[in-house]
Amino acid sequence: MQTALDALGDAALDEASIARHVAPLFSRVLERNRDRIYLANHSLGRPLDALADDVAEALGAWFTRLPGAWDAWSDELAAHRSRLAMLLGAARGDCVVPKTSAGAGLRAVLNTFDHRARVVSTRGEFDSLDVILREYAHRGRVELVLVEPDASERYDEQALERAIVAGTDLVVASHAMFRTGQLVDPRRIVSRAHEVGALVLLDVYHSLGVVPVDLGAIDADYAVGGSYKYLRGGPGACFLYVAPRHLDARIPTLDIGWFAKDAPFTYERPDPPRFAAGGSAWMESTPPILTWYQARSGQRFTLAVGVPRLRAYSLRQQAALIERLAAHGLEASGARHDRGAFVVVRHRDAVGLARSLGERGIDVDARGEWLRLCPDVLTSTEELDRAARAVGSLIRA
Repeated sequence: MQTALDALGDAALDEASIARHVAPLFSRVLERNRDRIYLANHSLGRPLDALADDVAEALGAWFTRLPGAWDAWSDELAAHRSRLAMLLGAARGDCVVPKTSAGAGLRAVLNTFDHRARVVSTRGEFDSLDVILREYAHRGRVELVLVEPDASERYDEQALERAIVAGTDLVVASHAMFRTGQLVDPRRIVSRAHEVGALVLLDVYHSLGVVPVDLGAIDADYAVGGSYKYLRGGPGACFLYVAPRHLDARIPTLDIGWFAKDAPFTYERPDPPRFAAGGSAWMESTPPILTWYQARSGQRFTLAVGVPRLRAYSLRQQAALIERLAAHGLEASGARHDRGAFVVVRHRDAVGLARSLGERGIDVDARGEWLRLCPDVLTSTEELDRAARAVGSLIRA
């Protein structure tokens, strides 16, 4: 993979160079889906061929080394955390705590509070966080304040700032809203939260890998995300980011297990337990090691190509798709620096449209009234033409 990406050079991405150097890295998924147009990259990202070999490597260590496989697996854990730290703008690798879901990361943060915390969030958080926040509120574990969107389902940062008042403990907000693709300015939220003594947890699941993220510069306290989408690592390869200042202060969470001990494989049991340094003290019990390997190829690909280049190409593709939709009389949103990586068309039967497009061999999805279409680096201009024509035809019908 690295040889092919080195041949890609440092120039801006274009369709010809992608076809020559990038597409061969995805030959398995492209060959098996060659009769379909895939515009659901904002949901499940397309895997690289190398993913299968990486997972086989993890299994190979198990078959050949049995308990000794933990040496290789531990090395991959460190590499996994280090790559994510580079993508997140984290100061060091142990800021990243592997989790099986973004929700597990949120629970770990909520479970640092020994009192009923006041949490401010929005009505538009993805279900994995929303359902946890609501259940904690229902059981009286948190006091939950939800900020509403306007009629266009846009969230006003000023409204969010006004909700962050003295006594707020935690703010939970998405960098990219999953229904509409709106990017929320995290610096304003963090600044206001810190002004009143609150902490901030950012959900970067819907932006990481295709929109530049620098948690160090943002000064976020926590972040959650995963590799399911733009990092092409599939389900289960998620993480919690903890800012270095909180690690150094050794803020404890109840979401721990024996891998959080300072020397788990010695099986010593001091009372109270002795926890590892840094983010390793936030580890849980025996982790699912395959997720680190399945995430490897997508992380390496994204780091090698570079998020700024992927972002620039994504914006050009979105603009091309919007232009083609407009030619069929459709208004679409996207291709702006305050939007994420997908284009949306608002329609009362967006779910039905997505189903009909799937029947025509075009994979998209819908959330509420928003039809979501997301080209990625592998999507051709010809595929954008065909997709726009199909959407226009269905809506006219």
